[in-house]
Amino acid sequence: MTEFAVWAPRAERSVDLLLGDSTTPMSNDGEWWRADVEAVPGDRYAFSVDGGDERPDPRSLSQPDGPHSRSALVDLGAHRWTAADWPGTPLQGSVIYELHVGTFTDGGTFDSAIERLDHLVQLGISMVELMPVVAFPGERGWGYDGVSPYAVHEAYGGAAGLQRFVDGCHARGLGVCLDVVYNHLGPSGNYLPVFGPYFTDRYQTPWGWAVNLDGPESDEVRGYFIDNALMWLRDFHLDALRLDAVHALFDERAVHFLEELTGRVDELAASLGRPLSLIAESDRNDPRTVSPRDDHGAGLGLHAQWADDVHHGLHVALTGESQGYYADFAQTDALAKVLTTPFFHDGTWSSFRGRHHGRPVDLTEVEPWRFVVSLQTHDQVGNRATGDRLSQLVGTRRLACGAALLLTSPYTPMLFMGEEFGASTPWQYFTDHQDPELAAAVSKGRRAEFSEHGWSADVPDPQALSTFEDSRLHWAQAHEGDHATLFDWYAELIRLRREIPALGSGTAGQWPALPAVRRAGGGVTVRRGAYLVICNLGQYEMSSPGELVASFGDVETDAIESGGPVVTVGAESVAIVRLPDPAAPPT
Repeated sequence: MTEFAVWAPRAERSVDLLLGDSTTPMSNDGEWWRADVEAVPGDRYAFSVDGGDERPDPRSLSQPDGPHSRSALVDLGAHRWTAADWPGTPLQGSVIYELHVGTFTDGGTFDSAIERLDHLVQLGISMVELMPVVAFPGERGWGYDGVSPYAVHEAYGGAAGLQRFVDGCHARGLGVCLDVVYNHLGPSGNYLPVFGPYFTDRYQTPWGWAVNLDGPESDEVRGYFIDNALMWLRDFHLDALRLDAVHALFDERAVHFLEELTGRVDELAASLGRPLSLIAESDRNDPRTVSPRDDHGAGLGLHAQWADDVHHGLHVALTGESQGYYADFAQTDALAKVLTTPFFHDGTWSSFRGRHHGRPVDLTEVEPWRFVVSLQTHDQVGNRATGDRLSQLVGTRRLACGAALLLTSPYTPMLFMGEEFGASTPWQYFTDHQDPELAAAVSKGRRAEFSEHGWSADVPDPQALSTFEDSRLHWAQAHEGDHATLFDWYAELIRLRREIPALGSGTAGQWPALPAVRRAGGGVTVRRGAYLVICNLGQYEMSSPGELVASFGDVETDAIESGGPVVTVGAESVAIVRLPDPAAPPT
């Protein structure tokens, strides 16, 4: 017998289980409805509340025909894990690689992605971060419009495909992080309100009503998302979750949802005997997100958070762009600040927001590795009008300079797929909405979003198949000319980061010195302990690594010219050198 259960407090009279051609009335157990019937994996089923239309299971593990259709039973225990003794991947010391399953390979599936994992091993990646993989209407999309939070998107290979992918990663020593969205569901196929008060109009998000985390009957709503997180980590053997836009998780309870979630994940990690991490995307610039939990509620206790200010500072320094939220980062001290503290806005005025923003970070109390930083992400590339990458904006030599600054920072670096070889393909915003009105609105809205910048004629139609296909990586490039050279450069930087503690985020109990950063002319010098990272961002030829920093006065040019692990000269170039006398870094 198989037990079927659904939380349906909005049912006034009945909930029926529809399995095959049969209809079985479910018994009421408080607000839960249950039925035990004969069923096997693959059987299709749905629920009907008070005689209404059939709806998929809110906790469905599979939607073979899409989220509007019946659910399918899945036996997660059928997979035989080949890396069952996987010890886990700690976030500290990791290098993360973000990828989108549908555009990572021509096949667009978990199985085809497995075929490229050796490339990531060669690069030196520690953890693969998958953009959301839960079910959504249509075949293609970014994944942030998912509507079946427990079901794996069928076009990628479903639950079994994800298990094979995680197993394949672990067999190669790669951890896996999954991007999950708990702040909203997509606009089409969200049937949760049929069953219960999953959403509330007491708060508004950019996507409409907020998830009900603190109102009446919110205990079960919180449990729904906490159980979801534990399922990914326990049943799919994932190592980490990236939580989308946690600033849109509105919760006025004394114990915030994120604090409760972190506590449950820490308990699971202790039970499994391997590290598990929660990484928050937060717009608040608040170190309390990753501050330890305690009895006084001082911190939420998440293990890490994205620090987009570092991206913005690096992006402006490399491209010179200063529109919109980049404006404040055009200040002369912006790059130096974000390379020494993850929040540029730490209580300072934000011209983009029209108010003061953020809170200072004490990196002697909150370890630098808890901040995930990047040169490129799906957001920062895909939300440009035409999805152009840094390699298209500034070329591979300047990108190599940015990579040196990123990968020798004290933070946890993250790369976006294709960045490591300067992919020439764009990465654009694409959708496959099946509702004609919604599809037309998305296409029109995307053009309108950029029209004020004069880009409307160039914005690809999100609904066009070509927009999706144009965003696929061309893997042959990775082994050609400047692309192959750039890959080798990224791999060398990651190797140096691992082998030289001062150039990385350190190991437990041994924290490297925080950087001392200076700008001079068209370049920047970062001192990490006994090492200097010297980037010439100008167009002039640099005759020697010492030329760029000779004016700083506290470093002898002869010492710099003595060489180090990596030295190149010329325009838009990098030198990483070790000083003969490893004096203590400036404070």
